[in-house]
Formats: sequence, C-alpha cells, structure tokens
Amino acid sequence: MKIEETKLNGVLIIQPDVFNDERGYFFESYSDRKFLENKLYLDFVQDNVSFSKYGTIRGLHYQVGENAQGKLCQVLSGKVLDVAVDIRFGSPAFGEHVAVELSAENHRQIWIPPGFAHGFSVLSDTAVFHYKCTAFYSKKDERSILYNDSDINIDWKINAVAVSEKDLMGVPFKDIEKDFLFSD
Repeated sequence: MKIEETKLNGVLIIQPDVFNDERGYFFESYSDRKFLENKLYLDFVQDNVSFSKYGTIRGLHYQVGENAQGKLCQVLSGKVLDVAVDIRFGSPAFGEHVAVELSAENHRQIWIPPGFAHGFSVLSDTAVFHYKCTAFYSKKDERSILYNDSDINIDWKINAVAVSEKDLMGVPFKDIEKDFLFSD
C-alpha cells in the first residue's frame, strides 16, 4: 500500500497493492493492520454504496459534532472526480480543495478526515461509489455546501449536471458555521 499526501493536511490518496493475473485482479480494499502500520488509526462503523449516472454531483457534504465523519472512498465500477474541501477555520488551506480521479481501473482511494466537506462527480456512464465512515449518518448533524459555490470554484469535469434538490439547497461557503477549528 502506498500513501500520498495532498496539499490538504490529513487528506490522503491511497494506492492499494493490486495483484493481477490472467483471471483478473485481487486487492485488499481495507486492512486494519496495514492502516495501523501507516499510523492511520481508524474506526469504521458504517459502509455506504451509491450508484449514479454520468453528470451526477453528490455533495458537498459533511457532518458536525460527535457525528463528524471521516470517509475512506473508492470506486467499484466506473470513474468519478472525488473532491475534499478544507472547512477547518484557521487552517492555512481553509477553502482550498483537492480533486482526485478514482476509478475501478486505478483502484485508488482517498481518506478524508473530519473537518473536510466531500463530494464527487460521475465522469463515466455510470459509477458505483463505496465509502467507509467513522461515524453513523446523522440527519441533524448533516451539512451541505453549495456544489457550485464561486468561492471554492471546483471544476467538476462534466458538461451536464444532475444534482439533488437537497444539494441545491446547500449553503454558500462564506456562510458555513465554525464547526471545525484548525489545530496543528
């Protein structure tokens, strides 16, 4: 397993070891042992899977308080652009984002800890997106930032956009609460 740091402190790109042969491939999508060896102490409590069509944008979501979630994301089928936005007030990277292509072919994963908003756009005809969470879903603690906020200025790399009514009601980035404070 290879781990690559991003410009957002704490957000990591993970490349699992993939074993290919004439039959196909095999890889461990998660191994507690390997994560611990890399000083990633995670406690997952819920797995989620979504199926989406080209042009779908899901996000930008996060949860606050005791239900703040870390997410380990990967694509099981298709291709997405996965995005994390730093929402930690006082962070040198506050308001910045990273975008990484995740696909069934590249097997990459992204670790997004609490303190970051998360979203993705579907770049292929369809995609099956899987993510492990460190806290249970909590409707009362769920927050959403408007996906097309000009202060964040994310290029979702798609032409047609399909967004849920709930995501269209996301707040502008400048109006988010100080739910996360940066600490070294």
